[in-house]
Amino acid sequence: MTGWDDRTVSREQLQWLVLGHRPAAAIAAAVELGLVDLLAERPRTATDLAEAAGTDPDTTGRLLRALVTVDLVEQDAERRFALTELGAPLRSDAPASLRPQALLQADPAVWAAWGHLAHSVRTGENAFTAKHGIDIWAHRADHPEHNASFNALMASRSEEVAGAVAASYDFSGLAHVVDVGGGRGVLLAAILRAYPHLTGTVFDLEHAVADVPPPGLESRWSAASGSFFESVPSADGLLLKSILHDWPDEESVAILGRCRDVLRPGGVVLLVEIVLGRPGHEREAAFSDLNMLVGPGGRERSEEEYRALLERAGLRLTRVIDTGTRVSVVEGRP
Repeated sequence: MTGWDDRTVSREQLQWLVLGHRPAAAIAAAVELGLVDLLAERPRTATDLAEAAGTDPDTTGRLLRALVTVDLVEQDAERRFALTELGAPLRSDAPASLRPQALLQADPAVWAAWGHLAHSVRTGENAFTAKHGIDIWAHRADHPEHNASFNALMASRSEEVAGAVAASYDFSGLAHVVDVGGGRGVLLAAILRAYPHLTGTVFDLEHAVADVPPPGLESRWSAASGSFFESVPSADGLLLKSILHDWPDEESVAILGRCRDVLRPGGVVLLVEIVLGRPGHEREAAFSDLNMLVGPGGRERSEEEYRALLERAGLRLTRVIDTGTRVSVVEGRP
């Protein structure tokens, strides 16, 4: 297949898209059962792998055969299976591991919410809340294992872009940066390492915020907990990565308003987000937008939509900086 707009796409290829839940479920099962990490150690037969994982040998072999067809696993002449280069990012110890993503997608509540997408398109309502009667944040609070996977995924996704953000934006004119909703502080750590004069604070809910400074940053690092709907630590640089896309417009304006209230003179608010309408990563952006509709209830936005949000919060969009990744840096000043 040469591209999503290929006019020669066959019926079989279309059917593969229609049945896209099948490979997603197979990947999630392999991750959840520990098969991926075991295959990363050494090649194994299906029987050997099943014994190590505590699974059924026959059905383990059937799962492995399916994963071979999507190039995540390979089989040698001795009928031993091994993880491929494509499958390697699913390892729990892989840099920017995709394991948390696979586990999140396997959550039955998430599966069911995606099955409710037509309801969202028909009504404009959030699929998760309409299906389950609670929002996804409450679901995560009630399911610690799901919340742990979400926090791990956010850290992994930050790892993918942190270096590019630190290299693309000039932080030299700032003194103190707060990573608002920063979780484990992966992005903040990258910025502090790139700018040795900076100090920083990672700010998030108590159950999500990093409680241990990264090695080498102890003297320039602090952590604070709370809700960004109530208050945000004061700084001359407020960093919000993948925060506003989780929320509808009214809540987004409220978050920006809290940031505007505590911004020091000459300070800046930096939104690290996918920006619709910019070239590159169009497919990921479009499906991320649907994910916001199904899950937390927010949306991906265009530059003009971010401009409007900032203006409503007493800020003005001064520029949008490309990072060479899926995200851009949207700069806002009072």
